[in-house]
Amino acid sequence: MASKVKKKKSTEEIDQVLEDEHRIRKAFKDKDWAEIKSSDSWMIFKVMSEFVEGFEKLAKIGPCVTIFGSARVKATHPYYKIAEDIAAELVNHGYGVVTGGGPGIMEAGNKGAKRAGGKSVGLNIFLPFEQKGNPFIDSDKLITFDYFFVRKVMFVKYSQGFIIMPGGFGTMDELTEALTLIQTKKIGRFPIVLVGKKFWAGWVEWVKKVLVPEGMISEEDLELFNLVDTPQDAVKVIDEFYARYLLSPNF
Repeated sequence: MASKVKKKKSTEEIDQVLEDEHRIRKAFKDKDWAEIKSSDSWMIFKVMSEFVEGFEKLAKIGPCVTIFGSARVKATHPYYKIAEDIAAELVNHGYGVVTGGGPGIMEAGNKGAKRAGGKSVGLNIFLPFEQKGNPFIDSDKLITFDYFFVRKVMFVKYSQGFIIMPGGFGTMDELTEALTLIQTKKIGRFPIVLVGKKFWAGWVEWVKKVLVPEGMISEEDLELFNLVDTPQDAVKVIDEFYARYLLSPNF
């Protein structure tokens, strides 16, 4: 049995290498005008259709907060429970919850929102390992994208704040995307909350000790995010941010 599993894994690895090689060679191949027009034109229509579907489904969801975090976190992990409690707390304070729609922290966020009787939105994406929408998303609020950049536009356009739970490259990408858009004033400022002081300590220290002294960012940019440990403190940051503008969720 073990040898069959090993052989299957070896075959999958070979297939992946061949697929990667094909993509690299394809990128260097000269295309004629017909190929360019055909492939690029259809891609434009696909991108447009994803934007249209996203705008139509999300236009009336009301004030929401997006929870980002790892898809690899199991339901038994403390991070999962924290994310679930944050989502429920957000709902109790009048917000809906948006996630990336997959497993792990995303599932926890949708589960917490559903548990508290709030709006539970999932912006899923097609991936090679077939990420599926989790079962806690409202049936009319699940959208599955092909393109990461379209999906990220939806996160930013329809969120009043970001909760950043521990995660990997994808979570880091979403965090730095939000920080960059606010720093460059491409969008208005909204609260960004990093949850897990121990997890984020190294990153925050690097930002303070390297990026600021090197002049890569301004010291004022450190005020663009908050670092907390508990669900209550995470939601408090968002509430206090909007209280300064005399704004509150209104469903």
